[in-house]
Amino acid sequence: MSDRELESLRRKKLLELKRHLEKKTETEVKEEQAVNKQEILNRFFVDRAWEVLNAAKAQYPQAAEHVENTLVNLIKAGKLKTQISGGDLYGLFRRLGLRVHLQTKITVLEHGKVKSLEEKLKEEAS
Repeated sequence: MSDRELESLRRKKLLELKRHLEKKTETEVKEEQAVNKQEILNRFFVDRAWEVLNAAKAQYPQAAEHVENTLVNLIKAGKLKTQISGGDLYGLFRRLGLRVHLQTKITVLEHGKVKSLEEKLKEEAS
């Protein structure tokens, strides 16, 4: 093998390692940003806010990501100082024209037992 061939192989290998390192670093930065967003929002989210945000992400991924980033930026800038409940976040999505569908379940407490509304109605019908 000539010196030129060896140098070419070294450059190629070095370029591959550089790409791999950049890709790995980029992935780590994205994971770190996701954790930071969760930590920031966790300080302000109360009630069912995470449930609403996760449902919105599943139904409207781009819009929910934009809302999430905007909330984080407002919190970082100190412009948002109040806690955000699930109802508040749901209302925000509604005002933006996004109908976030949440799974709801109605339960009834009767004689120390928790029953679904369906079970309760069946018992009363029979």
